[in-house]
Amino acid sequence: MGDSTSPGAAAALVSVMMKKTNLFMQIVVNKDGTVTCPQVPALPPSADSPASPVLSRDVPLDAARGTFLHLYLPNPVPPSPAAKLPVILYFHGGGFVVLSAASIFYHNYCDTMAAAVPALAASLEYRLAPEHRLPAAYEDAEAAVAWLRDAAPEDPWVAAHGDLCFVMGSSSGGNMAFFAGVRAKKQQGAGGDLVRGLLLHQPYLGGVERTPSEANSEDDGMLPLEANDLLWRLALPEGAERDHEFCNPAKSLPHDVVAGLPRCLVTGNAADPLIDRQREFVGWLKDRGVDVVAKADSPGYHAGELFVPKKAQELCAAVREFVFASSTILTRL
Repeated sequence: MGDSTSPGAAAALVSVMMKKTNLFMQIVVNKDGTVTCPQVPALPPSADSPASPVLSRDVPLDAARGTFLHLYLPNPVPPSPAAKLPVILYFHGGGFVVLSAASIFYHNYCDTMAAAVPALAASLEYRLAPEHRLPAAYEDAEAAVAWLRDAAPEDPWVAAHGDLCFVMGSSSGGNMAFFAGVRAKKQQGAGGDLVRGLLLHQPYLGGVERTPSEANSEDDGMLPLEANDLLWRLALPEGAERDHEFCNPAKSLPHDVVAGLPRCLVTGNAADPLIDRQREFVGWLKDRGVDVVAKADSPGYHAGELFVPKKAQELCAAVREFVFASSTILTRL
């Protein structure tokens, strides 16, 4: 984690993620259908702090939607195994319902990743459910990929330091990264080949029939079963069930949709209630001919990298290995 969080603040955030006071369990669905969500501390960009080891600044994406990209650049820019730094488009988690690119633990993770890989990271502020149910987040992710294709080469940080493009997400953001790859693949010949790798960390997936890891998660401290079900009810299109393709792509997406996807890294933790889904997802991708690097058996729980520095460093190491192992076959921005 970055230096922005004191040990006391980090411990307080972890304590929120116990079953009775879990962040997701604090979501209140009001009688009028609106939702009241818990507030999480946010951090501002650091571009005005030249001594910061990682600089950050916001780039507008779509003013009407309220979306933007939070860019992170190591300071100073270190030597890279490739000619320039990889550009990693990152989607935060929160079950499509809560949290933000500026939320303290996602800001700190991107800060850590930018320095550790090293990379130029771009974290998307996207629209949240239930005010904006899926596919709204996918549309925002698609717009962010379009920014990488059309506008990023003119951005001063990207122009000077950015090179290869990857799309990454954690939890619901991992789900978004997958669908961003699917949508980008349809744009082959129009810049769709820009996305050269997908990094899917603990992708948020579900289904009507419980897996064993889901069935055993009633008292999970990070993603209790009750909260998991609520998040999907709020995020999916009105009337959709959990076997909808947005939730259960391995069951409901046509088989040929994933053919031709770029190389994928799928990472996850053994104690995650979603781990069975993630393993099934890896098998499904491989069966469709996708080149998958799977590291879904790491010890730990859902979102552990946001609270445990060692887990953050492990994830950054997996990202670094995947990105730079692919550098000889990737094209430039």
